[in-house]
Amino acid sequence: MKAKVRLFARLSELAGTREAEVELGEGLTAGEVYQALCGRYTALSGLKGSIRYAVNGEYAEPGHPVAGGDEVALIPPVSGGADAV
Repeated sequence: MKAKVRLFARLSELAGTREAEVELGEGLTAGEVYQALCGRYTALSGLKGSIRYAVNGEYAEPGHPVAGGDEVALIPPVSGGADAV
């Protein structure tokens, strides 16, 4: 079974790709999907505490289970905007 992973903003820059596939083991979680990608794209390592997860379009905790065919999004912190002048 495989899951599709979408990488956003800085994460896609660090990995050099916006999408990847991860082979799922039994009971793999969203956080473990991130760990699997760190093995493939070492530049992603060390960002665990600042990443938000979404599974099939819904925000999820790192311990959320991932099933075959699911889409996991890894979302880095976002800053933005400025006060109107």
